[in-house]
Amino acid sequence: MINGPNLNWLGRRDEKHYGKNSLQELEDELSEIARDNGCELLSFQTNSEGEFIDFLQKNYSQAIGYIINPGAYSHTSLAIMDAILSIDKQVIEVHLSNVTSREEIRQNLLTASACDGLIIGFGREGYKLALKSLIN
Repeated sequence: MINGPNLNWLGRRDEKHYGKNSLQELEDELSEIARDNGCELLSFQTNSEGEFIDFLQKNYSQAIGYIINPGAYSHTSLAIMDAILSIDKQVIEVHLSNVTSREEIRQNLLTASACDGLIIGFGREGYKLALKSLIN
């Protein structure tokens, strides 16, 4: 699971869009679900576009798939989109808020166009759905 910019501030950011829980709480919950299903969840958060791509590529051989939330890079990063297109693993993009009901710039999802699936607007449940999909 790769989370992009500002997601390290979950629990501090706008609760209406991002909820009350921290990223660590989300990671712990998802790790438990993965363990219960005989898998391991490897989690990473970065505010850097290059580090996002490096992690995606570095862990390619051991990954069965990826859950990503590129944050604001979803709307702007051709580099992350190209990195996703270069791998042959399932990639599911998740957004906590319903980005299509927010500012117009947030409605353009470059990275999602390269993904196998997109889950938006369900908060933490979206991450759980993505994980269950990868496990199944």
